Amino acid sequence: MLIPVILSGGTGSRLWPVSREAHPKPFLRLADGQSLLQKTFLRAAALAGVDSVLTVTNRELYFKSEDEYRQVNQAALPLEFILEPLARNTAGAVAAAALNVAQTHGDNALILVLAADHLIADEAAFARAVETACELAQKDWLVTFGIRPDYPETGFGYIEAEAEQLATRNGQAAHVVRQFVEKPPLERAQEYLASGRHFWNAGLFCFKAASLIDEMRQHAPDVLHSVESAMQRAQHTAGAGLRVSEIGMDDFATVPDISLDYALMERSKRVAVVPCDIGWNDIGSWNALSALIEADPQGNRVEGEALLHDSRDCYIHSPERLTATVGVDKLIIVDTPDALLIAHRDRAQDVKSIVQKLKLQGHDAHRLHRTVHRPWGSYTVLEEGERFKIKRIEVKPGAKLSLQMHHHRSEHWIVVSGMARVTNGDTTFLLNTNESTFIPAGHVHRLENPGVIELVMIEVQSGDYLGEDDIVRLEDTYGRV
Repeated sequence: MLIPVILSGGTGSRLWPVSREAHPKPFLRLADGQSLLQKTFLRAAALAGVDSVLTVTNRELYFKSEDEYRQVNQAALPLEFILEPLARNTAGAVAAAALNVAQTHGDNALILVLAADHLIADEAAFARAVETACELAQKDWLVTFGIRPDYPETGFGYIEAEAEQLATRNGQAAHVVRQFVEKPPLERAQEYLASGRHFWNAGLFCFKAASLIDEMRQHAPDVLHSVESAMQRAQHTAGAGLRVSEIGMDDFATVPDISLDYALMERSKRVAVVPCDIGWNDIGSWNALSALIEADPQGNRVEGEALLHDSRDCYIHSPERLTATVGVDKLIIVDTPDALLIAHRDRAQDVKSIVQKLKLQGHDAHRLHRTVHRPWGSYTVLEEGERFKIKRIEVKPGAKLSLQMHHHRSEHWIVVSGMARVTNGDTTFLLNTNESTFIPAGHVHRLENPGVIELVMIEVQSGDYLGEDDIVRLEDTYGRV
């Protein structure tokens, strides 16, 4: 039995403004319309012996992740989730996954740890590498996947392998790991490239649940003990094809913030590496993403609509409106409804500095898009100004917002399409297309979609304060009270 564990966290700050905290890199859609998370799920589901897929993610991303899977999970593969209340790095996430798998599927179940935001082009080669890793994992090795480098990259960690090979049934190379190496300077990276014994560390792992737990008990007992306590007190719910474990904030806050590499892999003597050529790409910057798009004769790569005049080696991401350039070279231009990025291609890694500045300024653009996804659907901010905000709200069939009230704002709701069930104070009633209602400040209210088609509303807010934190939830289907 093989249980893929998808780690879906982080913000992907180098891919701002498309990637935000509430809409991070795994949800970024490629040219074929699929997100990186969906591609990771499909890649995992296609492997031999997979009975279910376990995802470890932030609680705020759970409903969006479930929606992403539902769109591509044609085989109705059972889904499992572990919901973290805050990020605690990969050691805690993998420990929680191993404990969950051991309890649910048995100590000997194999775990394949995958990052939600990586791209793997050669899935046949990936499947062969996983087959080798599973064989070694059954012998109690902790297995990592080493990507054969094709240039001296200084932005990745490296794995140094022993020269002697481990025996495998399919003949694919595997070695005992000599050491993990930090991101090297260029001269050292060139030496690694020439050695033939150094591989990029992709952060992909395979092991038996019991093997991981035993090794952590020996080498990272503080991590394992704190995660065990948190998982014992977690809230577990199960339904048809779905199992969710939600960890409490106070419990998970005690877990050390440390990566699996530092906590365990660098300390254990039972680590093996499977070198592979699988077309791996961690999509770590706009340059990496642009490389997936075919260039025109001038080296320009375009997503969306763009008109380029006397421009070379530029990357344009402009899906919603026309972008024009004149006489520019080596620019990254990324246009979204509420933010525009212009950067030199040689400075693509520095985009994360903009995100840090936005955080320091308290600007919402580091966290939210104009369109914000919620468990019940989504809303888009159409316009806002002094004392007013206009939203377009979409509610899924059968979904409903929380029963809530606001201290500082009133709301006017207009139905654009579909049917709404509205609770306004002590009364509940239906609104049809082109009908409206007014919600005074302080009134308890709720919006529901009782129909079978999507409900689309326009909401006009007015008041002294229009922030999203002016919501007092009294009851909520999605556990957000």
